[in-house]
Amino acid sequence: MRRARRYARANGLEWRFEPSRGKGSHGRFWVEERYTTVQYGEISRPMLFAMLRQIGINNREF
Repeated sequence: MRRARRYARANGLEWRFEPSRGKGSHGRFWVEERYTTVQYGEISRPMLFAMLRQIGINNREF
């Protein structure tokens, strides 16, 4: 999630994280109008690519 925040800031995209929009150790990460549900802590590489696809970030740019 840190990398996604840095990417959004560097590209001038609006982002936010809403922990109240998830259950347990999950929350919702928004970039502009798109969102994905993420887990706190480390995530696997395939999960990262799925998350990027959901919020519209090309994984090659990331």
